[in-house]
Amino acid sequence: MAPRFVPYTPDVDVAEPHFDEKLKTVIEKTESYIAESVTAEGTGRAVRDAHAKGYGVVRGEVEILDGLPAEYAQGIYATPGRHDALVRFSNGSPHAGADARLGSAIGLALKMFDIDGPTLLDDEPDTRTFDYANINGPIFFCNTVDHYLFIQELFLEAPTYFAQGRPGAHRFFSDFITGKGTLDQADWAWDELLAMMRLKQIPAVNVLLSSYWTMGAVRHGDYIAKVRIAPDPVFADAVVRRSIDPGAAAEVIRPALVAELQERPYEFDIQVQLCTDLQRMPVQDVTVEWPETLSPSVTVAKLRLPQQDISGEDNLEKMDALSFTPWRVTADHAPLGNIMRARKEVYRHSSLLRHQLNQQARVEPRSADDVLPAAHQVS
Repeated sequence: MAPRFVPYTPDVDVAEPHFDEKLKTVIEKTESYIAESVTAEGTGRAVRDAHAKGYGVVRGEVEILDGLPAEYAQGIYATPGRHDALVRFSNGSPHAGADARLGSAIGLALKMFDIDGPTLLDDEPDTRTFDYANINGPIFFCNTVDHYLFIQELFLEAPTYFAQGRPGAHRFFSDFITGKGTLDQADWAWDELLAMMRLKQIPAVNVLLSSYWTMGAVRHGDYIAKVRIAPDPVFADAVVRRSIDPGAAAEVIRPALVAELQERPYEFDIQVQLCTDLQRMPVQDVTVEWPETLSPSVTVAKLRLPQQDISGEDNLEKMDALSFTPWRVTADHAPLGNIMRARKEVYRHSSLLRHQLNQQARVEPRSADDVLPAAHQVS
């Protein structure tokens, strides 16, 4: 029996009380961290408040597949065709430095070009670009702006906590569960802590071998979905440098990615999982993984990375100048839920300040050639 997909209606996504007031505080704390990062992170420049360390920007192509079932052929996926693309791989930590210090959270940010329709960003509706900002876990450890406030602080202060050994670690986890003493016991962040601990168990592998999720739900035209970017098994089997030992050297993740792409092309599947049950596949609770048994992920597009050389330092400079946000999408793919809503203005303010402090022009590219000319590909 075919699953019945939950239709999208605006009432599936309602802002939490005092959302705008709390979001203002988050933005202020984010901007403060970015300003201080110029000296605190030792790079001499402002870094992102998350995904501070990038591993490279890669040229790609997205082919939206023909013949999709009607429920999946929604929004941009209703029109088969090919689109140039850029991909940024990065570590999820707010800190820069040696790979061993940063944990195993890895992001894949995708930018597609020549997408029809205005974006949901008021200050740049006509860029004709479309972004995903995904991470290598199907869940996330932050459900509300209240959680965002104290978890953001904890992650920025984590090196100080853990530098104090077991007592510092105990204080970190105690402050996490209690919201630094702000939460009533009935509201302690157990689900969020368990989600974080689960994500910390993700093994370190070549970034080409991970799957990457939107974490939060998104609109999918008439429906509600999560989007996963998963390795094509044939190409995954060909990867030579599979496991990663972050302690082996200061830099291990980028060299493995560089070497693989110098030697062979690669492909991911872009997949959509449609919601069939708002109780077991919730929009607001991102600590809950949507079961594949209720609704399997269906491939709607291919992301192809040609063989190419991204080894130059200029690659990292070009990557750093780019801006990615889950809100640079058309209305048919609007992010849903309070955490996804918070990311809209947090990402925008973060990007504006970072580019200003680094004296970088903040200009959305009109084509992949603006960043990585096709001539750089390896034939």
